[in-house]
Amino acid sequence: MTVRDDLPLPDYDHLPVGSLTSRIRTLGSDDLKTLLSYERSHANRVQVVSAMQHRLNGLAEGAQPSGGDPAAPAPEAPPAADGGSKASEATTGPKINPPSQGDPTNPAR
Repeated sequence: MTVRDDLPLPDYDHLPVGSLTSRIRTLGSDDLKTLLSYERSHANRVQVVSAMQHRLNGLAEGAQPSGGDPAAPAPEAPPAADGGSKASEATTGPKINPPSQGDPTNPAR
């Protein structure tokens, strides 16, 4: 049984299914078989197992792993922000002084 820290995809257990299906395209057969074994013995998600089996079949038929980095940041883990707020005195609206009571457009209330 494979230990989570030895998996070819970092933080595998926390990746959403959509991200997994694209990240497995970067793996070779051996790494994919490792993940498939781990998936079957843990969560055993039908969609993930099916995608991995489909990819393994493709690799067996001559497909090549994509050149991407399986550990690269993805939409679920965006890169760190540049910092600072884009709000300034120039982007704020006018000051509003609310009435002390009632609706100023309907003085009867």
